[in-house]
Amino acid sequence: MGITGDVLGWFSNDLAIDLGTATTLVYVHGKGIVLNEPSVVAVEKKSEKVLAVGAEAKKMLGRTPGNITAIRPMKEGVIADFEMAERMLKYFITKAHNRSTFVRPRIVIGVPSRITQVEQRAVRDSAELAGAREVYLIEEPVAAAIGAGLPITEPSGNMVVDVGGGTTDIAVISLGGIVYSESVKVAGDRMDDAIMNYIKKKYNLLIGEHMAERIKVEIGSAYPFEERKTMTIKGRDLISGIPRTLVVDDAEVREALQEPIGTIVNAIKVALENTPPELAGDIIDRGIVLTGGGSLLKGMDTRFREETNLPIITVDDPLTSVVLGVGKILDELELLRKVSVMSQCSSSR
Repeated sequence: MGITGDVLGWFSNDLAIDLGTATTLVYVHGKGIVLNEPSVVAVEKKSEKVLAVGAEAKKMLGRTPGNITAIRPMKEGVIADFEMAERMLKYFITKAHNRSTFVRPRIVIGVPSRITQVEQRAVRDSAELAGAREVYLIEEPVAAAIGAGLPITEPSGNMVVDVGGGTTDIAVISLGGIVYSESVKVAGDRMDDAIMNYIKKKYNLLIGEHMAERIKVEIGSAYPFEERKTMTIKGRDLISGIPRTLVVDDAEVREALQEPIGTIVNAIKVALENTPPELAGDIIDRGIVLTGGGSLLKGMDTRFREETNLPIITVDDPLTSVVLGVGKILDELELLRKVSVMSQCSSSR
């Protein structure tokens, strides 16, 4: 691949990016995944100077003094803060290359399947401003399917459910394209919010994003465990205003997560109802591929299996399947031409 790749001008500075609401991953042609960091930027308010990006900035979320603010530029899978997204991308691109910014890479970015033209433009523009020479956008479920090793260019149906941080993308893919897609703005973040709201309502205790995420990871589940799990949580009492701790168990967290998970289940059912019968037959044989960081919630596969009566296949590393798929596309020019939503020719729009 190496020589022909270089002849085509695909030098090793080309990047594949999974620009996620919660996490951004970067894959460098020939090197693999070189960066996996939270999509957070910490900025000093007055000077608008970027103080930290990624893991360093995430530690500051909810803990910053008045003059510093920690921003998540991505919301529900799309750019919410254009300037910060561009700065974050610039930082990640430079870090991925371990050298100065004069390198102008060709970049392939994974985006949600139901992204609008305006949102596409925002992603493309911010990547260009961050130093990209050319930008290609790939729908995340297609990338996830390629990353999971599905034969997506064949005339048979593959169904992918990609539960991310901001959106859950559900797509039926055949012949390298999306036959039907459904996208709901309910995923990992919404689960954290549901836990925060539940604890606030039930116990008058205010907890932060970090705490909610920890509860979800440690004792959160979509399906009952065999034995009860508990966790001590910390927060601020809404009535007395004093910090306090309390113990919650997995059943309570499951109750809190009932609504977001129910929304995802309904979206899967809607997608199945809208799948052409021939492809529906393929999905019965092959099952549904579950991927994305949000799918790491315990018991998610069991719950989906019960709700749909279909086999659910979980990929080895759901967090990286999108970026690995985008990376594979980066390495294969033909595939890129086939599956990219919008290439970077200024005449294309």
